[in-house]
Amino acid sequence: MNRPLHIWIIFAVCAVVLLGAVTWVTATALRLERAQAEARQQAQFEEKVRLALWRMDSLLAPLVVQESSWPYFAYNSFYPAERAYNRMFNRLEQGDVLIPSPLLTQHSTNVLLHFQLSPDGAFTSPEVPEIQPTWGKGAGVSPEIISTRRAHLAQLQTFLTPAHLLAACPPATQRSSDASWITQTPALTNSIAFVTNAFAANQAVQQPQAQAQQAAQLLQNNVELQARANTYQQAFDNYGGNQAKAASTRNSVSEGAMKPIWFGDALVLARRVSVGGRDYIQGCWLDWPNLQRALLENAQDLLPGARLEAVRSAPEDQQARLLAALPVKLAPGATSQLSSAALSPLMLALAAAWACMLLAAVAVGVLLYGAVSLSERRGAFVSAVTHELRTPLTTFRMYSEMLANGMVRDEAKQKLYLATLCSEANRLSHLVENVLAYARLERGSARARVERISLGHLIERILPRLQERAEQSEMKLVVDAGENAFGTVIHVDAAAVEQILFNLVDNACKYAATGATEKVIHLEALPDGRFAMLRVRDHGQGISAQGAKRLFKPFSKSAQEAAHSAPGIGLGLALCRRLSRSVGGDLRLVTNGTRGACFELRLPLSTHGDAAALSSI
Repeated sequence: MNRPLHIWIIFAVCAVVLLGAVTWVTATALRLERAQAEARQQAQFEEKVRLALWRMDSLLAPLVVQESSWPYFAYNSFYPAERAYNRMFNRLEQGDVLIPSPLLTQHSTNVLLHFQLSPDGAFTSPEVPEIQPTWGKGAGVSPEIISTRRAHLAQLQTFLTPAHLLAACPPATQRSSDASWITQTPALTNSIAFVTNAFAANQAVQQPQAQAQQAAQLLQNNVELQARANTYQQAFDNYGGNQAKAASTRNSVSEGAMKPIWFGDALVLARRVSVGGRDYIQGCWLDWPNLQRALLENAQDLLPGARLEAVRSAPEDQQARLLAALPVKLAPGATSQLSSAALSPLMLALAAAWACMLLAAVAVGVLLYGAVSLSERRGAFVSAVTHELRTPLTTFRMYSEMLANGMVRDEAKQKLYLATLCSEANRLSHLVENVLAYARLERGSARARVERISLGHLIERILPRLQERAEQSEMKLVVDAGENAFGTVIHVDAAAVEQILFNLVDNACKYAATGATEKVIHLEALPDGRFAMLRVRDHGQGISAQGAKRLFKPFSKSAQEAAHSAPGIGLGLALCRRLSRSVGGDLRLVTNGTRGACFELRLPLSTHGDAAALSSI
């Protein structure tokens, strides 16, 4: 396992750890945000429920308080005006002035019928008089209305029994509003006990937040219920409870609490009244369907899907939303689902954090890749340069020692050795020149000397050097160009073009000298639209497809490859492409259907308006 693989493994492990940590933080943040959103939504929902309960109890309060405040004698169709409070239930006497009960002349849309159960078990109603007075028509009490009320009274007797009424109504020892049914049921006591235990357990063992929120919600619901009950009690006392109590006390009349009672689907308000030691049951039969419709319409804007359910016994549901006036609970319906379409600020922040993290990871990966690639290229460069320098230095050392020690006395051999030393010196000079030129291009410190020159003058200037290099490899350089091509004016750095062409001819000499069908190197010049083209073509073995992929990569030749191929470090073609692009042209490998390699150099044409040279590469 090599070193770069270690580096990439460490980078991958760090990236996975970072990705896992950011994913966990993101999931936790989104979960907490959703929990907070659900808590806010639930709080808003509970606020709507509380407001709806207040509206319903406010709507019921006048009705129930009014029914609770009727004096006991109002449950007779007529009563004597002079002795309503002292001898109400005595036999009527000659000369008594009878007054019709307000329950007879007044009718509420939410009350079907008022009734009274006598000690002898007889059901009567102040709205169904035994006689039809002459004033009845003028007061709006028609025979049809009385007939309807008589039918209601008969229907009432089918589900109301004296035993059930007496058992359901508390003794007439204390007068209060019917809201006392709330404090007498175990629902409130159980709920408060549950809340206290939940809070204690949460402090002791740090139970989940959901249970603490549930306990807090229960406490708030019960506090709201008690507050509505107290408000209702205060309204009852202020409306007429104290006056009725005072009147009853003066005349030894005791009126019990008006209590709401469910008999099947019928809801009645009933109380026990003690007059002269005899107990009566008085109350009214409420029109629950009409009353229910009015209550729900009053809260329609808050809870569209709400419904009201009867509470016939102590509620076991500790989160029941109870009304203070009647044994009814509010079923508010389901809460609306959270909308996931809008992006919250937290989501935007997390998205930005993820984008920054990914960009940072990509940047680190790119930098790491660049650093590893640079390290590998440097290693390959050092290895290739070391191998490339070792051979000429060995030749220099051996030949110079032989010549210095006089071991070569033959003059011809001396000239051969000196020519070899010159050739190796040129080779080293060319290698160093390429390396320095590439280093200048990498640093951006190379300065271009751009000039306007024709292709003919350019080729004529560099041709001797190219021919000399070809002759060293026993090859021939042939220039193929027409008069039009030679007259093409280009705008380039002539020194850079000379170095490019020399590298191309040098490569042709090194790789095509052996195995070539013809030991000829063609230098072709031809115009091509906006560019002038120079082609260097040989008749060697050519370049494979695999070798063409890394042909223009710097230091692409390793020391092992250099040992089994022509001398070089794989820098020449990379340098040539960089130089060609620096002067506005390009260098590429082309195939023309013939054997060998063909490189095409494109150079920019000169225009009449060109007067300034390129300042830098």
